[in-house]
Amino acid sequence: MAGAPTPHRPTASTQAVPSEAPTAEAPPAGAASAGAASAGAAPAGAAPAEAPPSEAPPTEPPPTEAPPTLVQQLQQARDLAATVLDSVAFSLLDEADAMAVLRTVEDLGRRVDAARVASAADIAGRSRRILGHESLAFKNGASSGTDLITRLTRISAREANRRVRLGDNVTPRLAGTSMLPPYYPAVADALTAGDLGVDAAENIVTALDTVAARVAPDDLGVAERTLVANATGAVTEETAGLPGEGFAFPADLVRGLATQWQAHLDPDGTAPNEPVAESRSTVGFGLLRDGLYPLRGGVTPEFRGILNGLFDTYLSAHAAPAFPTEEEQARMNAGELIPGAEAAALSDDRNGGEKRADILRGILEAATRDPGTPSMGGAAPTVMIHVNKADLLADRGVGWIDGVDAPISMKSVVQALCSGGFQEIFFGENNEVLSLSTEKRFFNRAQRRAIAARDGGCTIPGCDVPAAWCEVHHVIPWHRGGKTKIDNGVLLCWYHHHSIDTSGWEIRMIRGKPEVRAPFCYDPTRTWRPAGGHRAGTRSGSRQNRPALT
Repeated sequence: MAGAPTPHRPTASTQAVPSEAPTAEAPPAGAASAGAASAGAAPAGAAPAEAPPSEAPPTEPPPTEAPPTLVQQLQQARDLAATVLDSVAFSLLDEADAMAVLRTVEDLGRRVDAARVASAADIAGRSRRILGHESLAFKNGASSGTDLITRLTRISAREANRRVRLGDNVTPRLAGTSMLPPYYPAVADALTAGDLGVDAAENIVTALDTVAARVAPDDLGVAERTLVANATGAVTEETAGLPGEGFAFPADLVRGLATQWQAHLDPDGTAPNEPVAESRSTVGFGLLRDGLYPLRGGVTPEFRGILNGLFDTYLSAHAAPAFPTEEEQARMNAGELIPGAEAAALSDDRNGGEKRADILRGILEAATRDPGTPSMGGAAPTVMIHVNKADLLADRGVGWIDGVDAPISMKSVVQALCSGGFQEIFFGENNEVLSLSTEKRFFNRAQRRAIAARDGGCTIPGCDVPAAWCEVHHVIPWHRGGKTKIDNGVLLCWYHHHSIDTSGWEIRMIRGKPEVRAPFCYDPTRTWRPAGGHRAGTRSGSRQNRPALT
């Protein structure tokens, strides 16, 4: 048995890595012990036995990289999103892709916004003043949590406070050593999931927070879940069967729905206190900026409703579909009326705000002409404009209004002279008043009534401004010898009166009736056409114009 191979005993390190080399069968127990006893020395001249392959030192596995940290993962996601967005040529997308990209980017933005809110609230919580020197803001040389957030993110303090306020309501709260759920868990879940935007979430939380102290928690929860479902389009137990279930409403509409829930949950506390609200309603002017005085203030819901009614009545008249009457169809057939010219007259560049301002101006000017308007010093409310006569004749310089610091252009002065009147005041060398002329070129009340009966409203085709809101325009200007007579005056709304010299519209009087010529873009033939008159000027059943009964 001498020279028999010694059986291999796996060690702890080699048991996990079995050798692939063939090994001899294990001998019987007796032979193994005998072989072990006679194997004290190798025969002389024999080569030393090689170690079995299984006894070679094990190889160490290659070192593995540490998993990326949370910050590194966020940075990778940021870089990936930036790479994808950089490759998008928005203007080259077809319509379907453009809408899909918009929705996808918004989905991504909602997830990021939710993280922004939570992160800002977390930083603000770590920066509370009560923490003293342990405050995160103090440790980083910031005066407050808001200051630290703005320094880190470069956002405004207003936006930082907005995120913190929302975050305080939709993130878990630390109470001692335990965490409490958010004040508004449904909003928190939808916001975190990216289903709810920050605007809608803020509208819901702000509205419900106003009444939360006076409402039962269960009722508040129902309102919260319903509003979240309205904002996300989810169908829940609260919204099943209601009108609009399954539709996701925009944030502005969610604000209105939240206001309705306020009134439903706490009608006594939510409904405005009329005496208090009225005492706080105010209207005033800010400082002149860029040629405009900012109109500032606040009005009650009733006043807002009155204004909305006035604005909508006028604006809806422009938007209402119009079909040609029998008379208009006959004029179209005769080439006297161009279809669509009326609508084209309305295609100005004014936005909704500009139109509402012009409407309000017309209403106020009409009020100054109303006999029931209180007088001041025996005269109706009047805008006094002062201008140097030499500047007026030379069409240069500016005018000045009593009580207003800013000047007005000579164009506005001429327009005011056209629709109003003027008096010449002669001053001496020492600025003393030498004489005051009588008022000139002013269409009196009787003339205005006659012109209104003839024109019915603004003379420009398609303009529906009523006569009461219009100004009387001198067809032949005063500086060219135009007289203040009925056959030289037409009604124009403020907008068309203000732009009559630059818009391309022209007006002339033929046998006491106005005719208009549209700009080339509306009427390439530039044909003079009779202006529309008062509705009562056409006899029933006749296409011929008849004088109106006044």
